[in-house]
Amino acid sequence: MQGLYIHIPFCQSRCLYCDFYSTTQSSLRERYVDALIQEMQQRNGTFATIYLGGGTPSQLTLQQTERLFNALYLYNKVADDAEITVECNPDDITPERLHLLRQLGVNRLSLGIQTFDDALLRFLRRRHNARQAIMAVQQAQEAGFQNLSIDLMFGFPAYNDRQQKQVPAAATFAADLRQALSLGIQHLSAYSLMYEPGTPLTLLRDRGDVQECDDDTTLGLYQMLLDHTAAAGFEHYEISNFALPGHRSRHNSSYWNDTPYVGLGAGAHSYDGTHRSRHTDDLSSYLADPLSLVTETLTTDEHYNEYVMTRLRTCEGIHLPTLLRRFGPQLHAYFLTNARPHLHAGRLTADDHENIRLSRSGIFVSDDIMSDLMKIECVR
Repeated sequence: MQGLYIHIPFCQSRCLYCDFYSTTQSSLRERYVDALIQEMQQRNGTFATIYLGGGTPSQLTLQQTERLFNALYLYNKVADDAEITVECNPDDITPERLHLLRQLGVNRLSLGIQTFDDALLRFLRRRHNARQAIMAVQQAQEAGFQNLSIDLMFGFPAYNDRQQKQVPAAATFAADLRQALSLGIQHLSAYSLMYEPGTPLTLLRDRGDVQECDDDTTLGLYQMLLDHTAAAGFEHYEISNFALPGHRSRHNSSYWNDTPYVGLGAGAHSYDGTHRSRHTDDLSSYLADPLSLVTETLTTDEHYNEYVMTRLRTCEGIHLPTLLRRFGPQLHAYFLTNARPHLHAGRLTADDHENIRLSRSGIFVSDDIMSDLMKIECVR
């Protein structure tokens, strides 16, 4: 059964590092909900998972949130055991919002905390502070949410504290991990700080105002992440995602498992197993025509490449009989030929059930491994 993603692009302010499609035009929220409902009426379906992401979904008013969910249930069939996730900023969490989300069937929250260091939160232009982040988790738990995920980032530039002492990235991330794992959460997503083209953060780096974390330091931070989460009983089920048993993100797992999904809203993507479609990432254009989509048909090689890239991110890896069945003997042989050097070097491992997956050392060079395994035609 497919998943449903709904993109809510509104943010009160833009974070320093963000390159996701978002806007601060909050005056357009009501019209945007209208457009989403119009799209829902035409692109209805049966869904096992629902995910509201952004942007900042918690920037919708309570009335707008309720109206959107009422339409969702009116025009779609939602499985009885559906996982329904909403991303929230910690400073948007109130007892009233939590109560409404519970009433509307939301059973999973994803909180964008990023760090518990107040100086870094200000640097990143986040709206919350560490105390609000901790309170948000506690309030959600008191409201009855038993499936909570938080986002952390690592690899920040070193900074000076109030005593003008240099605080290294390792000390910051160790403290963030200890705090996060002490809160009784069920899921953790952790990402290295990225310097994306066109973001204010990249501009600061290019001007020499901040220095990007070096590769050795970033590798050490990732090893710290693996050690801390394992000690806390978390399963490392995807390169950047960790969960207590039974609490994997079912929605995100559908992306890594080649499961079809529908994306509603400006900038959202959809996939039906053969075709990939996307909405414009221009809010005015989406509001004018919420049913307009650009669609492409995936070639066999393109589908194979995406399958290898996403499946290799997971702890299960790639099941060779499934690879053979889906893509035929030629691509199966191509995969094995290109995987062999990495197997010999210990960057990939194979078990008795013919699953090939990244080893711990392979995770650190996963981009290179995936590139070697993809089918890329040389252009002369």
